[in-house]
Amino acid sequence: MSYDNEKDIFLRGCLQVYTGNGKGKTTAAIGLAVRALGAGMDVFFGQFVKSGKYSETAILASLKNLVLRQYGAEGFIMGKPRASDIEAASRGVRDAADALAGGGFGLVVLDEVNVAYSLEMISLAELLALAAARGDRTELVMTGRGAPPELIEAADLVTEMREIKHYFKTGLKARKGIES
Repeated sequence: MSYDNEKDIFLRGCLQVYTGNGKGKTTAAIGLAVRALGAGMDVFFGQFVKSGKYSETAILASLKNLVLRQYGAEGFIMGKPRASDIEAASRGVRDAADALAGGGFGLVVLDEVNVAYSLEMISLAELLALAAARGDRTELVMTGRGAPPELIEAADLVTEMREIKHYFKTGLKARKGIES
């Protein structure tokens, strides 16, 4: 999508980082994606370390002008990532770099990319290269626990989701439509 400086106010793309141990990082990114779509932007939404169907993937995949990709191998990562997990993350880095380089997306979301970094599935150099690769008119959001200090320093906006109280600690399981 091209932008006309005379008509729109979106003149500078920023880097936003949503991190921390609290709930809501992906949800905030989805909310921003919906807002961007409503403003006529095209959105690339890449989910690292995730695969399969979640309630949000059903609706996101149906939205016009939104490209949804998942870069997680089958199953939850317990301990050291498998070769298939690392390859999926590498594919995500390549696709994200292409999305950022193409200039066609007003918003690029790299959901859980910080977790992929924390699990050593992608390097700090790759993470920072993605952060630097956005065009002047592309907003980039990187989510996930464990954002490294270098990414936080490079960001224009950082939001830390901090857990104060969580009902999971009472034994409540993930609920469809709320957590899954």
